[in-house]
Amino acid sequence: MTGNSFGSRAMLKAGRGTYEIHRLDALEKRGLPVARLPYSLKILLENLLRREDGRVVRAEDVEKLARWNAAKTPDEEIAFMPARVLMQDFTGVPAVVDLASMRAAVKLDAGDLARKDVSMAKIVVSEGLHKAVDTAIQLMGARGYSKDTPLEWMYRYARQARLVDGASEVHKMVLARFLLSEGQDFWSWD
Repeated sequence: MTGNSFGSRAMLKAGRGTYEIHRLDALEKRGLPVARLPYSLKILLENLLRREDGRVVRAEDVEKLARWNAAKTPDEEIAFMPARVLMQDFTGVPAVVDLASMRAAVKLDAGDLARKDVSMAKIVVSEGLHKAVDTAIQLMGARGYSKDTPLEWMYRYARQARLVDGASEVHKMVLARFLLSEGQDFWSWD
């Protein structure tokens, strides 16, 4: 159970659903100058309010961030626990590749066939590799695809990585079958 030291918890009705939110204006009402904060710090502050538990995230942590001073060098860490992470494509692909591969490996080690997880990992890895090599070739311009550069070798093997265990379309078809049979349970991490 999360704390609500600042009375920020509220319910928001949208469409057919009701969602729990944490309002930053509740901090303003308590004299904390939140409106002046940069947008990125407001996101961190809302995250702290959502995760306040009295141990990892305390009311003092929320207050310290709300009283942030741009002129002062930060000397404490913030307990940031995101629910979602959005990354630029060139930084997000390696992270997704790692997560998909690790998830498939854990399931395989546990004796599970992990067909869904393996298919996800293979799609992400092969398409990420192909995209990286293709972008590198484009950046090389006229020299791009010649025996003078290692890119020719990389491109040849990147294509093979997509074909060794079935093209990405095959794995997408496997995932589509799982989605049709499992419905919303397809997205669970159990």
